[in-house]
Amino acid sequence: MAVYARRESQVRSYCRSFPVEFTKGRNATLTDRAGREYIDFLAGCSSLNYGHNDPDMKAALIDHITGDGIAHGLDMHTDAKTAFLETFERVILRPRGMEHKVMMTGPTGTNAVEAAMKLARKVTGRDTIVAFTNGFHGMTMGALAATGNAGKRAGGGMALHGVVRMPYEGAMDGVDSLAMIEAMLDNPSSGFDAPAAFLIEPVQGEGGLNAASADFLRGLKRLAEKHGALLIADDIQSGIGRTGPFFSFEGMDVMPDLIPLAKSLSGMGLPFAALLVRPDLDVWKPAEHNGTFRGNQHAFVTARVALEKFWTDDTFQKQTEAKAEFLERRLSDIAALIPGARLKGRGMMRGVDVGSGETAGAICAACFEHGLVIETSGAHDEVVKVLAPLTIPEAQLAQGLDIIEAAVRSRIAGTTPIAAE
Repeated sequence: MAVYARRESQVRSYCRSFPVEFTKGRNATLTDRAGREYIDFLAGCSSLNYGHNDPDMKAALIDHITGDGIAHGLDMHTDAKTAFLETFERVILRPRGMEHKVMMTGPTGTNAVEAAMKLARKVTGRDTIVAFTNGFHGMTMGALAATGNAGKRAGGGMALHGVVRMPYEGAMDGVDSLAMIEAMLDNPSSGFDAPAAFLIEPVQGEGGLNAASADFLRGLKRLAEKHGALLIADDIQSGIGRTGPFFSFEGMDVMPDLIPLAKSLSGMGLPFAALLVRPDLDVWKPAEHNGTFRGNQHAFVTARVALEKFWTDDTFQKQTEAKAEFLERRLSDIAALIPGARLKGRGMMRGVDVGSGETAGAICAACFEHGLVIETSGAHDEVVKVLAPLTIPEAQLAQGLDIIEAAVRSRIAGTTPIAAE
């Protein structure tokens, strides 16, 4: 694999933790060039919620390609887009009482966030976005300004403007974050002007699996309405079933004004992002936010199949919630092995805060040696983070958790981990 060191940029990252060449993927199993199989607890950082190479999505995509279906259409009308929008309206929006418009953005999550921030500023005539500690929203300059991680922010190479940071729920011991925000906004001498929007991840993916409560999200929505601001729920990593329902805020009696989506929106790992927009906020002029690759035609095909296969009733959600309960029990037991460790996250977006990045990194490295692909999360990379495909068989989920437990027990004992049976 010398070509990677010779030709690929030093910016590469995940491959440093997993220094093999993968050649195949099926559901929750990856295979490397040597034929060794790995359980995938990373799932493209939640871009593969339905696993690798779902056969129905794959078949539909092959049919589209071999039938000379449109491969690229800018934002023109195509049969693939029509089918996706009609299915998304019928399966997702209408059953949830949502009237949101679907704005096709550039193909990555950061572009959907950029669009949300721009639209909030355009609608309100204000500059400031309130973002939260430990948040991650993307690597382009606007979204990067709303991202908390110092290392990633430093990569911008210039001052990042237009964002005020407030503590995420539970981020500071003894601090009621919502009360702090309200007090600042209600005080005309606080220096905290009413913002264009609050931008929040209902569950923070890269920030350590911090999960906002329904009370906190409802409180933000109330403050947004009180002060003429918008609520942006970044559901890029936490959405598309990752916490159980399609949206991570479902069942919380809160409806965001703007909802950036990406990652598993395509269903098959194809680049596809969109911004859901409350209809009265859809005040764009034509092409005011555009991009050559807005609306991936191939992703329209696979996304439609994913919606029809997994979301026409509540069967898939109930299966995910059952796996989430099993995951919670197992991770709670694993956390109990480590003094001071604690369970983080919600649904199938879970992890264990083991107290330090060095410990979490060692556990994940040991897991990889024994056939499990898993990564860390958090401000100090202190969380061992489980993002298995939602379609993973429970026996394989249990096998992966056995590997984590073996790695933890060996770390505690100071021995070399033994592969889990």
